[in-house]
Parts: sequence; C-alpha cells; structure tokens
Amino acid sequence: MKTSTPRPPPRRRAAFTLVEIMIVVLIIGLLAAMALPAFQRVQASSQNSRFISDLRTFAQGYETYCTKNGGWPPNAGTGVVPSGMSGEIKDSAWTVAKNSVGGRWNWDFNNNGITASISCVNVTVSDAQMAAIDAKIDDGDLTTGNFQKVNGRFMYILEH
Repeated sequence: MKTSTPRPPPRRRAAFTLVEIMIVVLIIGLLAAMALPAFQRVQASSQNSRFISDLRTFAQGYETYCTKNGGWPPNAGTGVVPSGMSGEIKDSAWTVAKNSVGGRWNWDFNNNGITASISCVNVTVSDAQMAAIDAKIDDGDLTTGNFQKVNGRFMYILEH
C-alpha cells in the first residue's frame, strides 16, 4: 500500500501590496518636499557668493585701471570689455552670456547720473535675492548706498 505524503500548503509569493507601494511613494514625496526649500536656499547662497566675488574682482580691476590711467575707461556695451581693460579683468568672466544671477555685466561711465559703475542687466533672480546681495556688500536697501537698482539695472557704484 502506498502512503501519500501530505503536501505542504501552497506558498504565497512575497510581494508588496498596492497600499505599501503608495505609502513608500508618499514618504519619498514628503522628503522631497522638505528638501527642496533647503536646496533652493543653498543654490541662492551659492549664486550670491559667486556674484559678490565677481563684482569685487571687477571693481578692483576697474579701480586699478583708473589709478594707472588717471580716469575710468570709456563706456562699453553689455558684455563688452571696455578698451584698455583686457589686462585688468578676466575677459571670459565679463563676457559670459549669463552670470550667476542670470544677467550680463555692463560697464557704465557717466550713465544715470553716476560717474562710474559696474552694472548687471537682465537678471533672472528676484529683487529679494538681489536685496540679500545688497545686504552682504552694502546697506541692504536697493534704493540707497553703493549697490542700487536704477532703471532696471543693478549698479555697483564706484564713483558718484
């Protein structure tokens, strides 16, 4: 007589349920939502630091030119290095299509009632971010001091 051995019950395959998957997706979404503002703050801080560094470097180059030549270089178009300035500033940093705040550099000589200034035109960041830059290099008010917003351009004034 043949004895039959009892068969074990069929095994369920290990798998995630739809509810478990949805909970995991929800948790990942919440973590991303919490991380995004921190990432944006870090990105803005990095942009601001780069802008300030470039601005100070350019200001030093223009002041050196003024000291050597007894006056400021002539006015030049946006993204154009004024004649005689090639040795004083890094041309590739001045002529970039977009700087760290999305704008372009411009040298202003006798413009908007200001004798000499380095300006940034067509920025793509908010005025609040530019005010944060102003707070680091000047008085935090875009209508006064050496860093101002004048006729849509952000000007770092070297001489009134």
